[in-house]
Amino acid sequence: MKNCYYNLIYSTISSIINKGVNTMNNIITANDLKTKGVSAIEEITQNSEAIITVRGKSKYVILSIEEYNQLREYELESAIQESLEDIKAGNIYDESIDDHMKRISGA
Repeated sequence: MKNCYYNLIYSTISSIINKGVNTMNNIITANDLKTKGVSAIEEITQNSEAIITVRGKSKYVILSIEEYNQLREYELESAIQESLEDIKAGNIYDESIDDHMKRISGA
């Protein structure tokens, strides 16, 4: 089940990146962003995501808030699933906060 969530997250991110890379209209330079401001973002993200380049290299991805929230939800669902699998496998500690801090700090 864990791999299912990772695969879903990976394919979603790959799809977003590939859309931006394959569609030259969805790439904006940092300089354009500086000169045009938010209007540049609104212009190129009307139908999909966009990539911001800095010195000719892809540096940032702009997503709609809905797409961002969907990715965060996938990430959280994956973390919950991983935690449930750890509990089921017995990979847990039943300890106080002080004991936990000592264990992770190596003290």
